[in-house]
Amino acid sequence: MKTLLFYCQHILGIGHLIRSMAIAHGLTKDFKVYFVNGGEVIQDFPVPAGVEVINLPAIKTDANFRELQVPDGFTDVESTLEYRRDRLLEVCDRIRPAVVMVELFPFGRRRFSTELIPLLERAKDHGAKITCSLRDIVVTKQDQERHEAKVCKLMNRYFDQLLIHGDPEFLPLENSFSRVNDLDCEVHYTGYVVPDVDRQFTQKTASDPPMILASVGGGRFGHELLQCVAEASQLLENKIPHHIQMFTGPFSPDDVYKRLQTIATNRSNLTVQRYTPDLLSYMAKADLSISMAGYNTTLNILQTGVRAMQLPFTGNDDQEQRLRSSRLEDLGIVNVINPDDLDPIFFSLKVMKTLSVSPSHQHFCLRGVEMTAARVKALIKEEILV
Repeated sequence: MKTLLFYCQHILGIGHLIRSMAIAHGLTKDFKVYFVNGGEVIQDFPVPAGVEVINLPAIKTDANFRELQVPDGFTDVESTLEYRRDRLLEVCDRIRPAVVMVELFPFGRRRFSTELIPLLERAKDHGAKITCSLRDIVVTKQDQERHEAKVCKLMNRYFDQLLIHGDPEFLPLENSFSRVNDLDCEVHYTGYVVPDVDRQFTQKTASDPPMILASVGGGRFGHELLQCVAEASQLLENKIPHHIQMFTGPFSPDDVYKRLQTIATNRSNLTVQRYTPDLLSYMAKADLSISMAGYNTTLNILQTGVRAMQLPFTGNDDQEQRLRSSRLEDLGIVNVINPDDLDPIFFSLKVMKTLSVSPSHQHFCLRGVEMTAARVKALIKEEILV
């Protein structure tokens, strides 16, 4: 069986990791997959059979994307990247991958070029094909023209294939990257990446209390949303029958987690936990999801059809979540939460109004795992998919 090296660097949330691991799982039918994780290790994060994880010394960022932070034992980012580069080259020489799949780079993560470009050059020396795994929306830059020129240069020099994990009928990549037609490599949309797309959910029963699910992904941001939900729980307690299940995220600061747990001890309608590896099961039973507007949470909403309220993350002037949630609101699928809405009284009214309305149901391509595997397999066989 041929080998595939999948590189994923998550620095703030866990969306990149969840999506990448779902893709890696789909590739195990045709490849022995070595999954390089450059971000923090998440306890109890499920790893599929057939995927071998290689954890590099973890690099992360602060909530405002101002600086990269390195693990204990390393003095700075440069020395950490040098160590990681050598580790990557050792792995590449050992497994001699037929394919190297890189998540996001060069559309993002260019700060990691000093380890990635040597990896790509070494892999190409071994005859590997190079694929970029990319979500539907990429972060725009202040000097977008210069940024896009650099992306095109790197893509055209190193990459054989670009796989866009989205549906062009919903959000084409051109909305956030104008020079798609200037790329020399194969470019394909795969549809959205949904783990267990054919999963059958346990149906709610009449004895199950109405449930509101509140979550913020990894938990490094979105604390103001969780605080508002917790404060609104007092106002909602006697207004509607329900229970609020809140997940603060594995990276939520201890003080945030403890503060929310303290509030929950005085509420009969609020439970606070850090993390679940199966958020989808909770969402399938929820009457309402309150969350940020990241890729994976949004796909959970589309897969389950749950009513949803979303607060887009806009730190570092990142418009990815705003674009996605606004499009979904236009289609009647979600209600967007604006920062001004985070007043407990107003928010509780918004929750009750959302619960009274059924969401629209739209059909997007959700078979991104399956189509990604087919495209990668075709790339190394030099076949053309019909």
